[in-house]
Amino acid sequence: MHKNLKVVLAGLMTLPGLVAAQQAPANPITASEKGLYSFIAGTVVAAAVKMPESNYDFKPTPEVRSFGQLVGHVADANYMFCSQAAGEANPGKNVEKTLTTKADLVAAIKDAVVYCNKVFDGMTDASGTQLTKFRSFQLAKLTLLSLNTAHTDEHYGNIVTYMRLKGIVPPTSESAPAPAKSGGE
Repeated sequence: MHKNLKVVLAGLMTLPGLVAAQQAPANPITASEKGLYSFIAGTVVAAAVKMPESNYDFKPTPEVRSFGQLVGHVADANYMFCSQAAGEANPGKNVEKTLTTKADLVAAIKDAVVYCNKVFDGMTDASGTQLTKFRSFQLAKLTLLSLNTAHTDEHYGNIVTYMRLKGIVPPTSESAPAPAKSGGE
């Protein structure tokens, strides 16, 4: 199996709500969606922390966002998608356009993830089926949250490229910790 896939699968198996348990969670779809989102959002946060501040203004080409702008864009998108799924006004942080330092951007992406996790915590499988308008579409609230996860993952792919161009190993390519051994081994 491909090394990166092994790391992702190992990470997913340790997430709350995704580990096989004797009793299924009350809201298994919401719990699964939150688990996947938390894993992917966590990789973006880890990458933002790992990238040196000197690389936050790095752009592979002039036409694309800088690394810091990518982090800000993901934070802004998290607020937009999750506030809409919650039926709340978008907090409108405008992170991408207003923050430039590593410390501010790391804090902003962490805050956005906390916000989305609170939205997940307030969601049930039943309430997640309620429709909400997104652009010209009517989407279930959980589908909107899933779209946010996909968007976050899409930009994590960009972040990985930026890190690789700077010779930095991205979080999902780091060696996974060895499994704990039982007493008899």
